[in-house]
Amino acid sequence: MSLADIYSTDQPGLSFELFPPKTEAGEEALLKHVQRLLEFSPGYITCTYGAGGSTQNKTLDIIGRVHEMSGLPVATHLTCVGSTAEQLGEYLTEARKRGVDNVVALRGDPPKGEDSFTAVEGGFKYANELVEYIRRDFSDMGIAVAGYPEKHVEAPSLDVDLENLKRKVDAGADVVVTQLFYVNDDFFAFRDRCVALGINVPIVPGLLPVTNFAQIKRITSLCGAKLPGEFVSALEAAGDESDTQFQVGVDFATQQMAQLLEAGVPGVHLYVLNKSEAASGVLENLGWKAN
Repeated sequence: MSLADIYSTDQPGLSFELFPPKTEAGEEALLKHVQRLLEFSPGYITCTYGAGGSTQNKTLDIIGRVHEMSGLPVATHLTCVGSTAEQLGEYLTEARKRGVDNVVALRGDPPKGEDSFTAVEGGFKYANELVEYIRRDFSDMGIAVAGYPEKHVEAPSLDVDLENLKRKVDAGADVVVTQLFYVNDDFFAFRDRCVALGINVPIVPGLLPVTNFAQIKRITSLCGAKLPGEFVSALEAAGDESDTQFQVGVDFATQQMAQLLEAGVPGVHLYVLNKSEAASGVLENLGWKAN
C-alpha cells in the first residue's frame, strides 16, 4: 500500500516515527515498544537517521526488522546532508532490497558546528531536488515531505516557506507530514494556506505527546514551536513529579488529537521517541480501535 493509498480511505491514517537506538539493548527494547504500538493498527512506520547520515545502516536495520515483524509499509528518512546523488541512490537501492518502499525526503539540518547548509559536490541543495530525483529514479517509492505550521526556523517568512513546500509537492511528494506543534489553530491556518496555494496532497499533523517538561522546552526552542501558556502552567505545576508531567502531557495530546480528528485531518503522525506508553495512553483515551 502506498502512502497516498493510506490516506485515501474514510478512516484517518495513523503512523509512528522511530529513531535508531545506540545500543543492542536499546534496539531490543524499541522492538518491544513497537509490538505495543502495532496493536493500534498503524498504516506505516518511519525511522530517522542521525545527523549527517551517521546512522544510515542502523536505520535500515531497524526499519527492515519492523517491516519483517509487522508486514506494514515502512519509510526511511533521507536527507541531502553530506551525500552525493550517487550515494543517495545506493542507499535507496539497499533500502528497497530490505522492503522499504517509502521515503521521508528532507534537506536536513547543517552538520554540528555549522551555521548554514552547504550541499556537497554532486549532491542536492534543496529538498525539492531530492524529491525530484527520487520520483525520477525510484518512481515506485512513496514520498513524504515536511511541512512547518509555524514556519521553518531558517525561512524568512511563512510565505517563502510555503512556496518551498509547494515546490516539494510539485516535484512529486505524496503527502506532507508536519513538524510537531501544540496550537491547533496554527495548523488549521497552515492547512488553509496550503490549499489556497494549490497544495492538494494530504496534510498530516505530526504530534509529540509531552512526557518531560525540560525535554520539550529544549525541543521547541530548537524548532520554533510554541507551547500554550495554560499547558506550560500545568507542566510547571507538576514540579518534579514525572508521573504527573506525563499525565498532563497525555491529557493535552488527547485533546489536541481529538480536535484535529474532529476537524477532518487525513491522519496523525506520532513522534513516539522510541516509547509506547504516551502514544498508547492517547490512543486508548480516544478509543482508537486496536487489533
